[in-house]
Amino acid sequence: MKYSVVIPAYNEEGNISQLVAKISVVMNQLSPDWELIFIDDGSKDKTLEKMREERQKDSRVKIIRFRRNFGQSVGWQAGFDYATGEIVITMDADMQNDPADIPAMVKMVETGGYDVVSGWRSMRQDSLYIKFLSKIGNWLRRIVTGDKTHDHGCSLKVYKKECLDSIEFYSDLHRRYIAALLAWKGFKVGEMKTTHHARKYGQSKYSVRKKWKGLLDLLVVKFWMQYSTRPIHLFGSLGLAISGAGFLLGGTLSVLWLLRMISLQNRTTPLLAVLLVMIGLQLLMTGFIADTVSMTYYSTKRAYTVELLEGFEKPGE
Repeated sequence: MKYSVVIPAYNEEGNISQLVAKISVVMNQLSPDWELIFIDDGSKDKTLEKMREERQKDSRVKIIRFRRNFGQSVGWQAGFDYATGEIVITMDADMQNDPADIPAMVKMVETGGYDVVSGWRSMRQDSLYIKFLSKIGNWLRRIVTGDKTHDHGCSLKVYKKECLDSIEFYSDLHRRYIAALLAWKGFKVGEMKTTHHARKYGQSKYSVRKKWKGLLDLLVVKFWMQYSTRPIHLFGSLGLAISGAGFLLGGTLSVLWLLRMISLQNRTTPLLAVLLVMIGLQLLMTGFIADTVSMTYYSTKRAYTVELLEGFEKPGE
């Protein structure tokens, strides 16, 4: 398969048919060798029915149905797991991304030397409130991760499949920071200004709660990028510094007591010295344990459960 288009959807019944029609026109111009993988993320409306209607018209439309709502990032993961294309294209199901931008982005990957090309919604058609929160989020991301892309939240992206094989997804963590993680791994990341449309059907899934979760995830990504391979460097450094402060404080108190310059009776300072040493040793042990877990790697169990698959070959076929 040459191209795989991966689209998670949650309660997007009003957009599916028009979206497939627009994608089909664009992808047929690129190549007849493509597939469209929908991930129904536990929708409560007729999203699955609309997907099945489109599959009846074109067998290249494939469906993954989750048993419940797992979130967009897990939807990406499932789509990437089942995608067979050399080039993987992602976008939202709300029709705010424009499929007409796909050919230019694909060209940047195929002939421009990029491993990943991310969309940049420079003229974003959202409320001032959403645009303001996004500007803050993008600004913080650039400071913390060093990633220079302008719009980390844009779902319209084009990847070489090998890039995605190098990323392990965890819950909703990595959707926002895929480009930053790939750049950290040494892949060449580019961006392109893309068209953004106002939502016509359905309701936005954007919320302050998601933005707050994104900020917390940013801290985790920063830790992951800097210390994932050797967490002992963080915990060990903190542990040694705190224990060193405890030993220094305890040693100073001991010398002063031996020289009869102070009395330790009814003083809490010796307890502080012991506490610092204990905290430091605990951090040091945490670093050893985390390093051991990092070296043995973590479980490869997937974070989702599938209710049905349509259009995919069964094992052994």
